[in-house]
Amino acid sequence: MASHAANLWVLLGLGLAGIFLMTKRLKKTIKVDFGAFIQKLELLPPPQPAPPKAPHPLTGLNFAVSDVFDIEGYVTGFGHPDWLRTHEPSTRTSPVVLALVEGGATCIGKTVVDELAYSIHGENKHYSTPTNPAAPARIPGGSSSGAAVAVAADFVDFSLGIDTLGGIRVPAAFCGVIGFRPSYGVISNTGIIPVSSSLDTVGLFAKDPSTLRRVGLVLLQLPFSVQRNPKQILLADDCFELLKIPKDGISQVVTNSTEKHFGRQVLKHENLEKYFSSKVPSLKEFYSQKINGDSKISSLTLLANVAQILQRYEFKCTHGEWINSEKPVLDSAISAQINETLDMTDKEIEICKSVRTEMRLAVNNLLKDDGILVIPTTAYPPPKLGSKEIFSDDYQNRSFSLLSIASISGCCQVTLPLGYHDKCPVSVSFIARHGGDRFLLDTVQTVYSSLQEHADTVAKSKLSPNAVKQEHSAEAVKEKGNQAYKDKQWQKAIGFYTEAIKLSDNNATYYSNRAAAYLELGSFLQAETDCTKAISLDKKVISSWKR
Repeated sequence: MASHAANLWVLLGLGLAGIFLMTKRLKKTIKVDFGAFIQKLELLPPPQPAPPKAPHPLTGLNFAVSDVFDIEGYVTGFGHPDWLRTHEPSTRTSPVVLALVEGGATCIGKTVVDELAYSIHGENKHYSTPTNPAAPARIPGGSSSGAAVAVAADFVDFSLGIDTLGGIRVPAAFCGVIGFRPSYGVISNTGIIPVSSSLDTVGLFAKDPSTLRRVGLVLLQLPFSVQRNPKQILLADDCFELLKIPKDGISQVVTNSTEKHFGRQVLKHENLEKYFSSKVPSLKEFYSQKINGDSKISSLTLLANVAQILQRYEFKCTHGEWINSEKPVLDSAISAQINETLDMTDKEIEICKSVRTEMRLAVNNLLKDDGILVIPTTAYPPPKLGSKEIFSDDYQNRSFSLLSIASISGCCQVTLPLGYHDKCPVSVSFIARHGGDRFLLDTVQTVYSSLQEHADTVAKSKLSPNAVKQEHSAEAVKEKGNQAYKDKQWQKAIGFYTEAIKLSDNNATYYSNRAAAYLELGSFLQAETDCTKAISLDKKVISSWKR
């Protein structure tokens, strides 16, 4: 028992040390390039054609590429020094990069990615984490962190990255720029290090919709067509319920913009959980094969599971031999996922492929040729640097439930900034059917300015009355717990604090108060668990047990 108590106080000391280190980190001088670039270089476009031929479509633009794209004469680093050390310089440049240079743009460098481009957090201990220009104390998001930062800091007009399970969309949302994940397979992945071959998609970041469209049309190699307006814009109500910030402001901005450009009649509401449950039958089969227990799991959570399993399985198939032979030093969270035993039977792989096929058909049937699906890009605002929040089950489940929709269906998605809430960037995402890339880019071009005009609605939005009522109830119960604690009724206090946690599970004070009560009972393991949770939510609570 004494050793458990000692461990708890050590844990508290470590938390204080963490705050000191965090303070030092935030006071650290930001690099001139915000840590976005790993290699400066220059690929110049060809001379302009003689009149009367039109100039190159991307003339005057410069760009950067994530360090997963091959450039002749340079080693593609894949976010890890051991990969850089064990591979030779590329003998040719990725066709995607060449197409942009030949289109008139100048490539000025390679940018930082997460280790092996695997996570969505944007932190890389080997090359340091790029600074998020929109929120310097917050993570930039990954895997294409440097590419997003380069655009957000105005070092380039646009940049290229790779999106597997959010590698473009998450950093776009966290850094406050536009991010585009095209339809799966419409842009060649040749000359790019794969992460998960059935999910990887070349994507791009831009500061404005005209640059996005200009570059997008070159990448997609689409012929001219007449612009079409959407006939239905579907708000996925259940997806907005996943948000950890007030949802009403975001949906109101989309509603106002839709009514202004297309009329109220095109606005509809959809429950994706119910829709996918009925239209993607292989999810039930996947559930029976891979998920233990009798409790019902939502179709969005199952989609998240399918996506993560596919990524892990395909990554290990492609890179497992190199990892086993070189034994690279990896971030503990990435290492745990990559090295986790993953025995996939042939039948289970086929089920995952069936889910992909059914998802694409389901989304295509839902949206047809003239529909736009609107969802939050991410459930959480960008977490603080060094936060443990990104490893929590809640963060992972909510994030991948949203991100897996486009990843599994292969449909195209654009992430659009919507200003700030509580000093953090906020975004929303538009999704069109697979192959509807031009329609999506045209729609974004039409609505973007009005979305930005109404962005202050998001900043001013508050929690819904229900959420406010729940928080008030949680506070009232906590006060009952505090009174029981003062009366030395430890078990009763624990009961009240537990009830408060059920009403509001992201309040660090409730966990720290319950930890104090557990200590009084000598329940050191439970106290240690609660203390760890409290520190992960807010390190400041360790200076005071109750407020």
